Parts: sequence; structure tokens; C-alpha cells
Amino acid sequence: MKTALITGISGQDGSYLAEWLLKKDYQVIGLVSAKHDIGGQTIESIKDKIKLVSGDLLDRNSLESAVKQSHPDEIYNLGGMTFVPKSWDEPSLTFEINTLGVTRLLEVVRNHSPKSRFYQATSAKIFGLPAESPQTETTPLNPVDPYSVSKAAAHYLVQAFRNHFGLFAVSGILYNHESERRGPEFVTRKITMAAAKIKFGREKQLILGGLDDRQDWGYAPDYIEAMWLMLQQEQPDDYIIASGETHSVRDVCAIAFSYLGLSYRDYVTTDKTLVRKTEARELLGDPQKAERVLGWRPKTKFKNMIIKMTENDLKLLEEHK
Repeated sequence: MKTALITGISGQDGSYLAEWLLKKDYQVIGLVSAKHDIGGQTIESIKDKIKLVSGDLLDRNSLESAVKQSHPDEIYNLGGMTFVPKSWDEPSLTFEINTLGVTRLLEVVRNHSPKSRFYQATSAKIFGLPAESPQTETTPLNPVDPYSVSKAAAHYLVQAFRNHFGLFAVSGILYNHESERRGPEFVTRKITMAAAKIKFGREKQLILGGLDDRQDWGYAPDYIEAMWLMLQQEQPDDYIIASGETHSVRDVCAIAFSYLGLSYRDYVTTDKTLVRKTEARELLGDPQKAERVLGWRPKTKFKNMIIKMTENDLKLLEEHK
């Protein structure tokens, strides 16, 4: 039985990954922080099947203790600050967690568990305003906000530790991936939840920054498989995980509202003051390397993903009438 240690286990990706690994007969250990607890509702159904250990990416000693306790075959670093606007509010904390936290974890692996295979969650936002489209693994990085700068630095650190110390350390450059477990602050979930609330008469309108921005959106449970596949290879390498197509915010609105028998045009308005001044835009990933080497392809279509999210929010509201 293999053992996997997951940071950020109670987040969207961490919870799906834990479920995936359990199905593959892994012993799953999750790192949870008493100081920065984001809630455990996503792992409620599997809490009796996993082990939780105390630790924090800000605390090197706690990371060392967690690794020594668990002796992991695989480590998935999914913890971190993930919301771009928050990174402008707290850039120092963003770097402490997203960059120095990775450094601490890599040092612990190097010193105490060099045979562990290490996965780092890298964001497509490291490309910022990209010089080419679609982006590949060799596209120059051009981060434009504290979040993406912190992720770019961590990405380079993983490469440096891999090349200098011979660690099996990889980065998954994941493009936007959504699900029923996506946080309500993200635009896709904001739209599906608002559509459900409007259907029930609990809200009358949804205000967004703009409708024409486009993103490469995929379904989180599909992307979890790619993370795992990266750590099963003979040689460590970095991979773009993306759908290879873009859709607009307007598309999300149209699908969510029409599924509920509504027209988004009747309820969605825009406010230019909500548009972020500096934001990675028009990111489109080329997943050919992942398809060729890992044998990975996304399974869930964009429309089906938005419908799944809308159905889930409708159900949540019905349960809490």
C-alpha cells in the first residue's frame, strides 16, 4: 500500500484527490492547519478513511514532523492562497505560503524523504499576459500579480530542486478547473449559485465585471487524474493540464440560466469597476504533451460541467429552504 501526503486536503482539488487515491488503495494523510482551517465539509464523507495530521506551510517544523510521521511515497502540495484579488491585499502572506511554503516542503523532502515523489500545484496564471497562444511548457513566464509571481517562483524552485538534488519533483501547470466544490468567490460558482438563487426568487440580479473574458476551463475531478499520472512516470517532468479550448463568462451565464429555464439577459448586468486592472487574460493551454506522455485527456465537456455545478447549487438551496 502506497502512502500519499496531501496539503490542502480540504480544498476542491485536495478532496477530489483524496477520494481518487482511496479508490487506488492508498493510505491517505492530509495536512491540516489549526491556524488556517478552511473547513472540512469536502472531506466529511471520507474522514473515517483518511488520517489527518497537524501542519502548516508557514511552519517548517510541523512539515518535518508530518513527513517523518507519514513516510510518504507521494506528496501533493495543493495548499496555498489561490484567489488573485486576495494576493493584492496580502502579498507578503501570499509569498510566505505559496513560495516559501514550497521551499520549506522541498527542504524537508530533500533532508528527510528524498525518495518521495513530489507534486507542486502550479497555476496557468504564471503565463500572465502570454507571448503566444496556446501556451506550452516552454512558453516564457510573464506573471502580472502577487499570486502568479509567487506561483512562478515556486515553479522555478521545483525545477531547481529537481535538477540540483535529483528529486522526483514535478509541477502541474493547471488551467482553470471548476466543480461543485469550487469556492463561491470564483466566477463560475458565483454564476451557478446566483442562477439557482434567482430561480428560487432569493435574488433578483447578478452583477459581473464583464461577460466577454475568456478562459480555458476544465472539470476538477478530471484534472486530479493528471496529477497522479505525473508521479507514476519514470522521469519527472512538468506538464500543462488544460482543456485546449476557451469559453467566455457569457457562455457560463447562458448555460447555467438556460438550464433553469431562464434567460441570463434578464438578470445579469455588468459593472466595469469590478474588472481587475491587472489580470491574466485569454489563457489557452496546449495539453498535447500530457496527452502524448501521460495518456491524459479531459473527459467532461464544458457545458456538462456547468450543468453539474448548477444542479448542485439548486440542490443545496433546496436542502436549506
